[in-house]
Amino acid sequence: MFSAAAIGIVITMSLALMRALLGPTTFDRILALNMVGTKTTLLIAVVGFLTDRPDFMDIALIYALMNFIGVIAVLRFTKYGEFISEGGTDE
Repeated sequence: MFSAAAIGIVITMSLALMRALLGPTTFDRILALNMVGTKTTLLIAVVGFLTDRPDFMDIALIYALMNFIGVIAVLRFTKYGEFISEGGTDE
């Protein structure tokens, strides 16, 4: 049952990668890469369950946090063109 879930996650990851490569706008590509990161988190959790290693859940949570921070940073850079605004405050 969980191996079928893992196969389904890999299929959706490949579809999201195709969207990231083809996507017409930058935001479509960022959203697709965010989806790949989320599916990777799910895949790590499923593999941890299949191999009976609960410590994989910690790795999945850390990966999810890194994915979230990375997407926020890329979106900020896309919007403002820099990571730190002039004067040190956000507009």
